[in-house]
Amino acid sequence: MPATPVTFPLNADTAIPAVGFGTYLISNDDAETAISSAIAASYRHIDTASGYHNEETVGAGIRTGLQNEGVARADLFVTAKLWPGNPAWGDAPKTGAQALEECDASLARLGLDYVDLYLIHAPYGGDMRLEQWRALLELKENGKARSVGVSNFNQTHLEEIRTAGLPMPDANQIELHPWSQKPELLAYMADHDIAPIAYSSLVPLSTWRTEPGQDSAKTDDMKADGTAFQTMAEKYNVSEAQLLLRWGVQSGYAVLPKSLNPERMRQNIDLFSFAIDEADMAQMATMDRGDGVAWASGDPSK
Repeated sequence: MPATPVTFPLNADTAIPAVGFGTYLISNDDAETAISSAIAASYRHIDTASGYHNEETVGAGIRTGLQNEGVARADLFVTAKLWPGNPAWGDAPKTGAQALEECDASLARLGLDYVDLYLIHAPYGGDMRLEQWRALLELKENGKARSVGVSNFNQTHLEEIRTAGLPMPDANQIELHPWSQKPELLAYMADHDIAPIAYSSLVPLSTWRTEPGQDSAKTDDMKADGTAFQTMAEKYNVSEAQLLLRWGVQSGYAVLPKSLNPERMRQNIDLFSFAIDEADMAQMATMDRGDGVAWASGDPSK
């Protein structure tokens, strides 16, 4: 299956492929094979982070996949993330200089000269948030990141950047799915040309993060309603995962599915052979349940 040509613009020079391969909770034992298999399955967008503690093996998978498939580095979109520190964990917020050093360290672990998108992973920086953001703008200026953005920032965090007179992020990676649609935040982002990138798109599945140690935060009500999209998926002759991922890209968001199963990898990127009709999109628009389960974005002190 050829790689999908569908992309979303981030800035004048960079567009993000609509379907990426997420690497959160992929172990170092599995990462190299998983990433190279994803590239073989036509993924051209890989999302990782220093906080996932697998950058070296993700980088190995990138090199293996590019070599095996004859794909140029320029044809692969790679996202990495700065861990900003978290005082609540006894982890001091990083200074701007430390943010620059962290990007260099991530590039070294990944074995790359640049990333296509570099994000501040969370707004834990407090008084250092703007200093960290200035560091990312410097990374964009010096070519170590083709685009820069944030993750898990709410409107208050984004407004902090705007009122400081700094360029706004190219993207904000946030939890988005029919149960967490964040319309006010998305409207603000649209007004300021900040592209949404969706993570945890598959939260509504009954099988989402049910393995020990994966810390699903779904409520019992959510778990009981885990088959809500089954009938809709059957209508389109697709999996529930494909339906939820298609909802994301049809809404204008890049999505980041993850699987170690090659057949599911292929299914999860096969999102352009069908479209959700207007009636079903309207029904899904009524399913919003608020902030989501992976991240509580309402407290600007985070």
